[in-house]
Amino acid sequence: MPSLDHESSKADTVVLEFKYLWALIILPLPLLVHWLVPAYQEQRPAMRLPFFRQFSEVTQTSTRRGPAVRRRTTIQLLVFILAWSGAVVSLARPQWLQPPVTVETPTRDLLLVVDLSGSMDADDFKTADGRMVKRLTGVKEIVDDFLIRREGDRVGLVVFGNSAFVQSPFTTDLEVVRQLLDQTAPRMAGPKTAFGDAIGLGINMFEKSDVKHRVMIALTDGNDTGSQVPPEEAARIAADRDIVIHTIAIGDPASVGEEVLDEKTLKKVAEITDGEYFFAADGESLEGVYSTLDKLETRVVETVTHRPRLELFQWPLAISLVSVLLLQLVYAVIIWLRYARSSRASPLEVIND
Repeated sequence: MPSLDHESSKADTVVLEFKYLWALIILPLPLLVHWLVPAYQEQRPAMRLPFFRQFSEVTQTSTRRGPAVRRRTTIQLLVFILAWSGAVVSLARPQWLQPPVTVETPTRDLLLVVDLSGSMDADDFKTADGRMVKRLTGVKEIVDDFLIRREGDRVGLVVFGNSAFVQSPFTTDLEVVRQLLDQTAPRMAGPKTAFGDAIGLGINMFEKSDVKHRVMIALTDGNDTGSQVPPEEAARIAADRDIVIHTIAIGDPASVGEEVLDEKTLKKVAEITDGEYFFAADGESLEGVYSTLDKLETRVVETVTHRPRLELFQWPLAISLVSVLLLQLVYAVIIWLRYARSSRASPLEVIND
């Protein structure tokens, strides 16, 4: 079994590849045609001479039975081989496969958990400029600002209502995360709040990640009304997996009923996982979220973007075309020389006549 170092060094070398390798199977096609297809025969008028054998002996010419087959010259054969081989190799698309281009980026893996339950439709979120908007609208404004500050990090997105769903896996394309969140609406995943189940789904996402710092940021009112696993129990499981959950409360603390802001649960979830609790309507509190995340140690992620391919098909194609053109040029020169010679000789023939 080859070692990883051997495979890595092999990947770093320049390799000649054919995109359509199967095209090379037609290389021996002219030989098959030569062997299987009989030579072309052309009927020409002839005159029978009773003294032909004596004539050939006097003129010292050899004779043989059978059709006369015109043979190619060595130059014609070489040109044909070059032209055919160049065309077939060009059709196979030869390419130089360059060493992979890698990009090393210091990054963190952060998971956003966003509430889409019916309570997020309440108009009790006060923005920084004093406007009262729906809770989910406030979440989108917060996440927009959050993503702008997270340039270079990998961010995942989980949304939840009656159930939790992965809206976006971990990605450095933060614009995609922003667009996916912008397309959400309250009750899209159901009217209930399965906060505990959303934490459980986030735990499963981190199981596939090898990051050192596992951070989950939950933006919700915390009023769990539909989870199979209570939020606090899910938080204990997250703590056992070294996952830190920061909770951001969305809504009015004075609200009642299903729209109540359950600060107690949010604080408890953050406390169990050694996270922090923040209140979204407080600008200074949100700044604390950003400063806390900035203190996390980054890791270097090596991403292979692509392996450049240098096309080479033009070179065998050029050899094919140039060889044919040179042969035609040679024939043209020979014909011109013969014509010039015959043109110079014709006046003498007239005088002799």
